[in-house]
Amino acid sequence: MGHENITSKHKSTFEITTDKELSLAGDCIIGVEMDKSMNDFPKELKEKISNEKTEIKVKISTENFSDEIIGYGHPKLTLDHPTDIVCRKSNYVCSRTLMIKSDKSSSDLNRNLINDLKNSKKIKFEIII
Repeated sequence: MGHENITSKHKSTFEITTDKELSLAGDCIIGVEMDKSMNDFPKELKEKISNEKTEIKVKISTENFSDEIIGYGHPKLTLDHPTDIVCRKSNYVCSRTLMIKSDKSSSDLNRNLINDLKNSKKIKFEIII
């Protein structure tokens, strides 16, 4: 779900979360109240993402707009954070990381999509391997 405090200004990451609230300090967060976390990923998906040669496409959409982001998996990804899913332009890996070497951060995303999210539109977040 979108949220009125979405600013989408972060230069190296974007994030979705199951958390319900968002402060203006969360400038990488583009979606809240998500109904799934990485703990819900099937084992087969986690195995594919744990390969550094796996190209991961994330498609983010609202009823009006969408954007696609490409990144890569890594063997050190634990994919077990209970609330947050973060896509990173860098090589940094932690329990919140879904993919590294992303070609976009929150500041690069389609601004029409972000405006929809600021207006609390429903977000669809797809992971395509």
